[in-house]
Amino acid sequence: MKPKRIVPQTYRVYGLNGAQEVLNANHYPINCIDIKSSSPAEKDQKISRLLENYKSKVNILNADTFAIKYNDLRTQGIVVSFDGQIKKQLPQFKDDKDIALLLGDQITDPQNLGQIIRTAECSGIDGLIIPDRGSAQITDSVLQVSQGAFISLPIYSCGNVQQTLQQFKNEGFWIIGIENDSDGKIWHEIDYSGKVIIVVGSEGKGIRQLVKNNCDFIATIPMKGKINSLNVSAAVSAILFERQRQISTKV
Repeated sequence: MKPKRIVPQTYRVYGLNGAQEVLNANHYPINCIDIKSSSPAEKDQKISRLLENYKSKVNILNADTFAIKYNDLRTQGIVVSFDGQIKKQLPQFKDDKDIALLLGDQITDPQNLGQIIRTAECSGIDGLIIPDRGSAQITDSVLQVSQGAFISLPIYSCGNVQQTLQQFKNEGFWIIGIENDSDGKIWHEIDYSGKVIIVVGSEGKGIRQLVKNNCDFIATIPMKGKINSLNVSAAVSAILFERQRQISTKV
C-alpha cells in the first residue's frame, strides 16, 4: 500500500522567537513577513539582520493596519507566513541503536501539543509522532506555543497507533507508556536509554487500553497532593528530563 501523501500547508508564526527560528532556519518557503512600524520587531537587531535575506517579502505596516489584520494576537510586531510540510512520513529505524521517540495518543489540546513539542526538543528527543486521527494537529496555535521548536524537532505522522507500535517492536524498540496507574513502575526507576518509544495519553483519559496493551512498561508519577493527575505536558517534561539525566549520568 502506498504511503499517504502529506501535502504542504500554509502556516504563520508570530512573535520574536518563533519568527527568528523560521527565518534563520531557511527550511520553508516564506510567503510574506509583516512588520508593525516602530514595534519591538522593527527595532530588534537580530530580526533586522535576518530580514536582509527576505527584502522582497517584507511589508512594513502602520499600527492601525497591522492591528486590523492581526487583531488581538500577541505578535511583538512581526508575523511570518510560510509554506511547509511539518508532519512527515514515519521512516524506519532498523539501523538505529540509540533513539528515543515520543508518541502522543489522542492529545487534543493544541496548547498542550505545542508545549510538548517545545519540551521534546529541549530535552533531546529524536522525534514526535502525532496520529492522523483523534489528536490535535499542527496549527498556527500549536506552532506558536512551541516557540520555534518545531524547526529542529522531527514530527512524524502515523495512522493506526497499535500497528505503528508493533512495527517499532519489530525494529527493536521498547515501548514505555506514561500513565497514572498504581500497577506501574515508579517513573525514575525505568531505564529510558537505548531504543525507546515513550507513549503519553490524552489530558482526561490517558492512554487507550488497546495502546496500553502494546506497552512493555508502564511508568507512573505518584501524586502527593489532592489533585490526582498532572497536566500531560508537565508529565512529559518530568519523564523526558529524567531520560536526559540518565543518559548524561552514563556518559
